[in-house]
Amino acid sequence: MNHEPDSQDLKAATEHIMSVMQANRGELLSKPNVVGVAVGFRQIDGESTQTLALVVMVDRKIPQSLLTPEEQIPAMIEDIPIDVQEVGEISAY
Repeated sequence: MNHEPDSQDLKAATEHIMSVMQANRGELLSKPNVVGVAVGFRQIDGESTQTLALVVMVDRKIPQSLLTPEEQIPAMIEDIPIDVQEVGEISAY
C-alpha cells in the first residue's frame, strides 16, 4: 500500500493505519519506554515527511542492541511503516 497521501487516499490510508494501530496497541504499549501510539507522518532527522506511518512514541530511544527481541519495536506491522519518535516523559496536569 502506498502511504504517500493525496486528497483522495488520505482518509482511507489513515483509517487502515488506525485499524492496524488498534489491533496492535496493547502489544506496542507493553514495550519498554513506549508512552503512546498514533497515526502520523514519518519523521526523518526531525523533519516531517509526507509518508503516513504508525507512530510509536517513546520517552527515550534505546539502541536496539540493548533490547531483547521481545522488547524491540518492529520496523513495519503488516504493510505499515513504524516511526519511533522520542517525546520525553508524558504526564497529565
